[in-house]
Formats: sequence, structure tokens, C-alpha cells
Amino acid sequence: MTYEQIKNHPEVNALLERGNYNLGVMGYTDHSMAHCALVAERAAYILKALGYSAHDQELARIAGCMHDIGNAVNRKNHAEYGALLANDILKEGGMDTLDRMTVIAAIGNHDESTGGAKDPVSAALILADKSDVRQNRVRTQDRDKFDIHDRVNYAVTGHSLRVDPAEKKISLNLQIDESICTMYEYFDIFLGRMMMCREAAQMLGARFRLTVNGSKVL
Repeated sequence: MTYEQIKNHPEVNALLERGNYNLGVMGYTDHSMAHCALVAERAAYILKALGYSAHDQELARIAGCMHDIGNAVNRKNHAEYGALLANDILKEGGMDTLDRMTVIAAIGNHDESTGGAKDPVSAALILADKSDVRQNRVRTQDRDKFDIHDRVNYAVTGHSLRVDPAEKKISLNLQIDESICTMYEYFDIFLGRMMMCREAAQMLGARFRLTVNGSKVL
């Protein structure tokens, strides 16, 4: 199965829509196909920039597109649920067994509570997913209703992820409006994710650098 087939797959889209609805009820930020498509393309970009094959890039796109389908079952252990759901869909679609195992391992290991990078595809997925911090992931525009996750995302007024293959460096650069979210609040939510990104970059033979408001943090 190809990324384009997965992106347009009725069951994948239905699972993402339901999962995004469930998370909306719980007060989470956007986890729709828009988020997953961005993660898919960013994961492929990371691997391409570091010289990985087009095949690995395609598997990373597929994993990125499907990585949050488990939210349709439950937020807790959504990575593991998502891996099981993805396995059934990909098997039914005729994907090669080894490729399927690579994709579901990446999905099953993308959450910081239980996962971690196990191979280049899972590493790229982690970096792509955890670096998606932006204002338009916040569902409500009423700041009086913001929780800490809303404030942290809404405070990010600019972001970029860059890969320097010559220096083997992956850089996440953020601009944060500290009148909306303090640096303490940002790291209270994202420090674990950023450490996960550092480990993922190491799996790819690279260094992870986090810059906030022009200052190197990690």
C-alpha cells in the first residue's frame, strides 16, 4: 500500500475523525488528518535529508499518516491500539510483512509514556510528531477556556524544523510569546517529548537542538 492510498483510505480517515472527536471532548488539541499529514511529510523530509532511501521515506509517511488512529479506541495506550489497527488495515491491503512490521513498530513506539525510537522510521516519526507545536492546533479561540496544553501551543508564534545533513543536526526552532505561556509551563509539558526527540536523533546518527526565542535550550 502507498501513502496516497492510506491517506485516502476510508477506514483510516474514519478512525482519525473519531479519535480527533474523542480528544476534543477531553480538551486535547487537534489530532486530525491535518496533523497526521504534516507529521507524515515531516518524517519523510527528515529521512530524505539524512540520505535514507525513498522506500524508508514512504514507510515513514505511512506511519505518520496512521500514527494517531488508536485515539478512536482510547487515549491511554493509543499508540499500541493504533499499531494493532494499522496492522489489520495494512495486512488486508497486501503490504509486505517486513514493511508492515516496520510501520506498526513506529506507530506503537511514538508515545513518550511507553515508546522510543527503535529504527530510522520510528525515530523520524517521533521527531515529526513531537515537533508539531503551533497555534492552529488549539481548538478554541477563547483564551479564558485555555488549559496549559492550549496555552503552550497557542504561545508558539513561529516554528521550524531543519535538518543539516553536513553537521548531522536536527534543529527545532520556536518563537514563544511568554505573555501567553511561561518557559516553565512549556518545559513542564514538553521536556519529556524533547528528550525523546534527542534520543530519536541519536538513532539517526544526528544531534537534536532546540532553540527557543533565539536561545539554545537543548
